[in-house]
Formats: sequence, C-alpha cells, structure tokens
Amino acid sequence: MPIYEYECGACHHQMEALQKMSDPALKDCPACGRDSLQKKISAAGFRLSGGGWYETDFKSGNKKNLAGDSGGSSSSPAPAAKSGSD
Repeated sequence: MPIYEYECGACHHQMEALQKMSDPALKDCPACGRDSLQKKISAAGFRLSGGGWYETDFKSGNKKNLAGDSGGSSSSPAPAAKSGSD
C-alpha cells in the first residue's frame, strides 16, 4: 500500500497516510477538524538500483558494465582527466 502525503489548506498541518489506491482521499484535518485536507504530489518511496536493463542493455564493448565486473578483468584503465589549462 502506498503512503500518501496530505496538507491542510486551513492550518497547513502536514501528515502521511497509508492507504489503498482504491481508498477515497482523506478530507478531515486531524489538527483543526476542518474539511480542507489535500493530497500533495511527492516523490516515490522507492529507488531502482542494481545492474538492470537501464545500465547494461544499450551499451557496447568495454562500457557494457559501468558498475564494475566482479568476475572479469578490465581491458584498459579509464582515461585520466585533462586539466583546464592547456
């Protein structure tokens, strides 16, 4: 079940509520009792990480695994960064 964030339009009280997606939105503010709660738009509570398609599928050659290869060896070291004063 997702966690939704709410803010009261009257007293600006902020809260979170664990609700099903099919549950109706909350309306009554627990702080002031008014019917002025509104859902806030917030970031998702998860992060994609690891060696998924977004890292490996569209790369070729030595760039195939940027996170590092635990079982293989690197064919060449990364190029050194150039200084800004040539």
